[in-house]
Amino acid sequence: MPDREASCEYFQKAGPENTERALELAGERAQELGLRHIVVASTSGRTGALAAEMLPAYHVVVVAHSAGFSRPNEQELQAEYRARIEAAGGDILIAQHALGGVARAVRRKMGTYQLDEVVAFVLRSFGEGIKVGCEITLMATDAGLVPAGEEIIAIGGTGRGADTAAVILSANAQDFFDLRVLEIVCKPRQK
Repeated sequence: MPDREASCEYFQKAGPENTERALELAGERAQELGLRHIVVASTSGRTGALAAEMLPAYHVVVVAHSAGFSRPNEQELQAEYRARIEAAGGDILIAQHALGGVARAVRRKMGTYQLDEVVAFVLRSFGEGIKVGCEITLMATDAGLVPAGEEIIAIGGTGRGADTAAVILSANAQDFFDLRVLEIVCKPRQK
């Protein structure tokens, strides 16, 4: 493949006010590269619904928190947004975090970090959205919703909404070191 130039848009501030622009940029880059899959993190489902509606030409996979993530027995994905995602043809994945889960229970109970949470902290040095994008890519690949070894767009954020998009070479969690962040499409520029 010949060398190519790609731009990255840096947002002044992190947060949900960047959601629509991040989705637009992700769609533009997916089109330029001929990608088929877009994976997006969404807690309530609002960002996922926007992605599925704004990016109908792509297979959109919305990754939500597992039940009990914030409060016992509670699912944060709201029925209204679930319906909108499904109506727009998007897939929904509700699963335990690839870089959390049991390790988080060990930290809470024993006060010590496990390897997957250390990896998450390292990825956060590039921004919360990059860590989220890597994690949801692993999760969607493990669920069989995107193929391993294919370039996809992953969209994450800092808190709520979306403020980061990246082109990622997908991999399963057990093949984590095959995952590659190939391009950063947009992200907040934070100190």
